[in-house]
Amino acid sequence: MNKKRNYLVGFGMLILSFTILSCITSDSEANVITFKTSISDDATQAVLAEVLKVNDHKVSELIFEKGTYHFYPEKGLEEFCHISNHCDVMIRTAFPIKNINKLTIDGQGSTFIFHGIMIPFLVDKSKDITIKNVSIDWHEPFHSEGLIVAHDKKKGTFDMQISEEYPYEIRNKQLHFIKEYYEHTIGQSILYDPQRVAIAYDTEAYTNLTNSRKAEVSRYIENINYKYTYDYRAPEYKSIGRENKLIVEEIKPGLVRIHNHSKKLPPIGTILTMKGEQGFNRVAPAFRVTSTYGFNAQNVNVHHAGGMGIIAENSADLILDGFNITPSKGRMVSTTADATHFVGCRGKVVLKNCTFHNQLDDASNIHGTYQIVEDIIDANRIGVRMGHHQQQGFVVANPNDTIGLVRLDDSFFPYDQLTVKDIQYLNGRYQIITFNEEIPSSLQVGDFVENISAYPEVLVHNCDIANNRARGLLISTPKLTVIEHNTFHTEMEAILVPVESSHWYESGNAANIYIRNNTFQDCQHSGFDRGVIRFDTDDENKNIAFKNIEISDNTFNQFDNLILQITNVDGLKFTGNTITNSGKFAQKYPSNPVIKLNASHNVEFTNNNYKGKAKVMLQGDRSINNTEFK
Repeated sequence: MNKKRNYLVGFGMLILSFTILSCITSDSEANVITFKTSISDDATQAVLAEVLKVNDHKVSELIFEKGTYHFYPEKGLEEFCHISNHCDVMIRTAFPIKNINKLTIDGQGSTFIFHGIMIPFLVDKSKDITIKNVSIDWHEPFHSEGLIVAHDKKKGTFDMQISEEYPYEIRNKQLHFIKEYYEHTIGQSILYDPQRVAIAYDTEAYTNLTNSRKAEVSRYIENINYKYTYDYRAPEYKSIGRENKLIVEEIKPGLVRIHNHSKKLPPIGTILTMKGEQGFNRVAPAFRVTSTYGFNAQNVNVHHAGGMGIIAENSADLILDGFNITPSKGRMVSTTADATHFVGCRGKVVLKNCTFHNQLDDASNIHGTYQIVEDIIDANRIGVRMGHHQQQGFVVANPNDTIGLVRLDDSFFPYDQLTVKDIQYLNGRYQIITFNEEIPSSLQVGDFVENISAYPEVLVHNCDIANNRARGLLISTPKLTVIEHNTFHTEMEAILVPVESSHWYESGNAANIYIRNNTFQDCQHSGFDRGVIRFDTDDENKNIAFKNIEISDNTFNQFDNLILQITNVDGLKFTGNTITNSGKFAQKYPSNPVIKLNASHNVEFTNNNYKGKAKVMLQGDRSINNTEFK
């Protein structure tokens, strides 16, 4: 440390400063702190001490001598976090980037290895933060893997070989995987093909494993009355009326037999990946960014996380350039949830030159939130409730933001708007919003509110999205969205543009979307009967939700027929695209058309080149009248 710091502390602290002197250096002129590899055995304490003093000493850059640094939770800063689309959890961190402006963290090619339930980078209420040239991994992954080696169709059992990398116990005939500071059951599971290092073809026929069934004894439960609406899928309710179904026995060390699975038995040679029960298995994203304006990640590799690669909430101008999600150490899985996720963000969200491989959910999900009008308190105030348990704690707006009032039975677009004066946060589920204006008489309990001010423009450019569970991109923003020069190989939709109002309560009608010059290779291979690109709402009405879409000059090299699924769209051009049949997998739905079209208007197909196997090009309701595929 520099001399100015040393002479201000007492004798005891001088001893500590001398001890750290060899592993941390400071350039007072440039306001730079450099960490040396001598702290690498457990860098938590040394790094945390300097991060907590960044503002006091006006530090602008933290630099790491290239090496491998370990971070353990015992000496990290502890904080309870409500994290969108994750569990609500007590975490620890060595990088609490809070209320900090203009800070760069440069790993110079280093690898940071974390242990247990930690968030590597916790960024909150900050501005102009850059993190670059670093790889992030966990010593013990939050998921587990087993090789399918045998099955008995008559008995309905299969055998799984578990390597020493995944320590386990069997308790009460249930399989528990033991990690550092963490454990999980089988829970959510999916098959990987080790030859392709990708989600197995037709995995939906085999997984999830059928872990539970209706409880044999359940008495008087119907006598419980809830005064207010409750989320029956939340962890505190999800097990009511259910009991364990699978039985696990050990045949010999490292070899276990699974009984009572109801779907098809997993093929021999595939790898079953398991991450524990939904509602309990998203505890440690690599980056959590909240209420931050200006966040840049450059040349960052995330090899694993117990959740998402990055979850950003209520932030603006987020640029990920060379932000790569890839597995390490021969694992099938990188992050156990989305690669990237953005909730209630504004300004710009840019993903460029990124690789998103082998994550157990989407490459990116960009949306707002619907909150439910619970109470109309007085002329200017309403009480709102968060619908999904994994969005607890999310604050829907800032003062002066514009709130839209939405009744989806009538329209996916707001029927009125108000501006926020104040939000009173009472708990993770319930908040009181005070408006500058009087509430219109048309507002009803049960309507939704959404923050019209909190949607970003989106650019996804030159990204490689492949081998993962679920979708490529979920985009729900009415602002300009450009998706160009990317490649997709996903087990579900490559691009899904949804309105999700009944489970996740993810808001955002979409407009001005340009999907161009991308390559789609054998997407939708998990077994679902859906389009490679799909526009969809979960409300059974014909209201328009999506406007002004252009899909141009893309290549679709697909094993199956259905390419485009359109519903609730007004204004879509599909032009200059090439569609071929890859022959990679057997067709699941050979009778499907190329395009399904419903509840839509002003849809045009021009100058497309089709070389596939479908016998029908267009299928749908009256929307297809006078519409031809050209």
